[in-house]
Amino acid sequence: MELDGKYTICVCMFYTMKLIFKSLGTLPLRRFLSTLPKPLNPVQEAALEERCILVDQNDQECGFASKRDCHRLVNGNLPLHRAFSVFLFNTKDELLLQQRSSTKITFPDHYTNSCCSHPLYEIEHERKDLEGAKAAACRRLVFELGIPTSQCQPKDLQYITRIRYMSEGDGTWGEHEIDYIFILHKDVALDPNPDEVSTALYIPKSKMNKFLKNLKHPITPWFKLIAQNELTNWWDNLRSLEKVMNHKQIISY
Repeated sequence: MELDGKYTICVCMFYTMKLIFKSLGTLPLRRFLSTLPKPLNPVQEAALEERCILVDQNDQECGFASKRDCHRLVNGNLPLHRAFSVFLFNTKDELLLQQRSSTKITFPDHYTNSCCSHPLYEIEHERKDLEGAKAAACRRLVFELGIPTSQCQPKDLQYITRIRYMSEGDGTWGEHEIDYIFILHKDVALDPNPDEVSTALYIPKSKMNKFLKNLKHPITPWFKLIAQNELTNWWDNLRSLEKVMNHKQIISY
């Protein structure tokens, strides 16, 4: 009787496991694995403790919050904070795009413009509105793309405009920013940081639309908005950027 009982239990366990694996087999493996919690990259997790500059609708500083609190959705809301985006063109007028590292917490593996990040509250000179955003942009160009400091100075950055947008991202991590737009138009040396960038490549204007259309990975929401609404005009006027500058208005999407 004892043997029959053990046999019955084993048979039940076998058929139970068979049903579980059969049901899992009906799901794409990638989809199943995506439901499992993933450990955060320690470099990226540490960066979540940096403090962003909170701003009001008119880009006036009104406090600070950690990157974690600025980018993690709470009831669909995110604090408005200051950011920057750099569009780096070489002297052939090709635009440098980067693919964000797969270890990034926000928008991993997404393609985007040359460099994007935030002025930091704890770096005092980065709190000086435009000049602070320029200083932060140079800091990140060195950190993300390995551009030598001598090739990236605030005076090299041409300020174009500010853009306000919000994106709920993946439903957990998103963006709500007033984004300072800079153009850097020169040849530079690159040595991308693999913790930040998995791919960096120059794209000519004539091939940009086809490139974006055929990508197997998504693009970041801010770059998508800019590519759809502003980029062509900036690209057409690279040698006369005064025609496209808008320093008074914050463009909202």
